[in-house]
Amino acid sequence: MWLLGRLAPDHKTIADFRKDNGAAIKKVCARFVELCRQMGLLAKASVAIDGSKFKAVNNRDKNFTTAKVEKRRRQLEESVARYLSQLDSADLHEPSESVELKKTYLKEKLEKLKSEMAKLAAIERQVLASPEQQISLTDPDCRSMATSGRGSGVVGYNVQTAVDTEHHLIVAHEVTNVGNDTAHLANTAKAAKAALHVDELEAVADRGYFDGEEILACDRAGITVTLPKRMTSGAKSEGRFGKQDFVYLADEMSIVVRLARGLSTIMRMRRKARSCTAIGRLRAAAAR
Repeated sequence: MWLLGRLAPDHKTIADFRKDNGAAIKKVCARFVELCRQMGLLAKASVAIDGSKFKAVNNRDKNFTTAKVEKRRRQLEESVARYLSQLDSADLHEPSESVELKKTYLKEKLEKLKSEMAKLAAIERQVLASPEQQISLTDPDCRSMATSGRGSGVVGYNVQTAVDTEHHLIVAHEVTNVGNDTAHLANTAKAAKAALHVDELEAVADRGYFDGEEILACDRAGITVTLPKRMTSGAKSEGRFGKQDFVYLADEMSIVVRLARGLSTIMRMRRKARSCTAIGRLRAAAAR
């Protein structure tokens, strides 16, 4: 930085460099993985797979879905109704210079809204013609995606990455515009397996990747996948215990809820007490 006088390329220069040298950058990444493999840094055939959301240059206001179009239309219609109401109110007043200026201003606003309605109609036709019912005006390839934050989202890309579990080096990656990770497990794992030049591979992922067909595809490709099953029970949302909250104790032949230790102990004691009472009754009946 000192030699360059803190001269740094702007974002457009970097973007153009990536666009013009995409093939070369891919070769550099592949060569880096090959170098790490030759140095013995990727000796363990085990990877962790996850996806990350990267924001695109496309503003959220420049991304449209059917829901966004409908919401924007309602906003425009409400604005038109408000301006028309103000015009009707102005017509009730005595003619004056201020009233005429206000009416001129309102009419200009209405003309502008009419133009925006026409643009929105054109955008709606593009959205309906799109296979995904979604378009982005600045960056056509990016998509609106939900993030981990509640009610939040990002217009961007979902980058799938396979990382070596020993040295945390990126083995394989792929940029997608699909918001969820469900359909990317097999492709990412196969790419990692090919990059490592191994016959068998172990892969770990989170429950967002859980899909029967993807797991089967990995198994057929010689990839052993470890990931938790999705929690599909609606019990939690209804305020009840879910299946994952219960555990079976084989030695006591009892089922307890995995809550605080004290509550679990009380439940076990109550179950044992009921069992002892039942056994006592059976013995008494047999003695008779």
